[in-house]
Amino acid sequence: MARNRGRDAQMTRWVMIGLPYVWLLIFFLAPFAIVLKLSFSEMRIAQPPYGPTWDSWEGIAAYFSALNFENYAFIFEDPLYVNAYLNSLQIAAISTVLTLAIGYPMAYAIARAPAQWRGLLLMLVILPFWTSFLIRVYAWIGILKPEGLLNLALASLGVIDPEEPLRIYNTVIAVYIGIVYSYLPFMVLPLYANLSKLDPALLEASADLGARPLKAFWRVTLPLSLPGVAAGCFLVFIPAVGEFVIPTLLGGADTVMIGRTMYNEFFSNRDWPLASAVAVLLLLVLIAPIVLFQRAAAQREVGG
Repeated sequence: MARNRGRDAQMTRWVMIGLPYVWLLIFFLAPFAIVLKLSFSEMRIAQPPYGPTWDSWEGIAAYFSALNFENYAFIFEDPLYVNAYLNSLQIAAISTVLTLAIGYPMAYAIARAPAQWRGLLLMLVILPFWTSFLIRVYAWIGILKPEGLLNLALASLGVIDPEEPLRIYNTVIAVYIGIVYSYLPFMVLPLYANLSKLDPALLEASADLGARPLKAFWRVTLPLSLPGVAAGCFLVFIPAVGEFVIPTLLGGADTVMIGRTMYNEFFSNRDWPLASAVAVLLLLVLIAPIVLFQRAAAQREVGG
């Protein structure tokens, strides 16, 4: 009986561990392998619009010799793609900083609010998710366009001349507004989860030792909330780099981001191999900082 229970427990453990890996294998590694294979293919005017550079997997040497790196070389040779990568990283980084600057006070206020109000405040943060993402972005068009609600409100208050409205729509500023608005809950929720677990006795102890509230925040609250800050920044930065809807709807022709470039290659130019190479490089760019952060966190835990 004891052996059977031990085997059942071990089987349950393996099933619980194996299910996430099976999920990743089916829905992440397998599609990534397909995209990776496409990135080494050649563009063809056919259906499908690509041709493989090898027809079998026989022999490691034959496999590597058949790889076609022209798509990757073209990405680094054409300034359009290099600028799109750099522009995407810049916009995502600035948007992440802005989201952190807005989301941290919100999360801190919710975590310090009375217990009976926290649920309502969190619901207000999550409430935009009940509406379609596309509809929410479209709503900003009606707000930011020259004859939109923002300019009408400012003109009615006498802040601006109705004949010279603010030009925000179709600019990079509109893209920042759209990203910060859309991804703000992804910053607030992990920060709140971290800040709500902080022991208030630590702040009381720092006050007893003579630390003023601002100094106690910088020396106690902020360092202890850094895991939440890192989690929120990753949740905002990673999807913002590959964002397609917001720069397409709110940004102008000068707002070139890699998600929009990838879409044009897939559906306008129908160059699937080049678009796949762009996607693979984007994934590598996003994975690198995550791996470095995890190594630094692991070393910090071992050192601590």
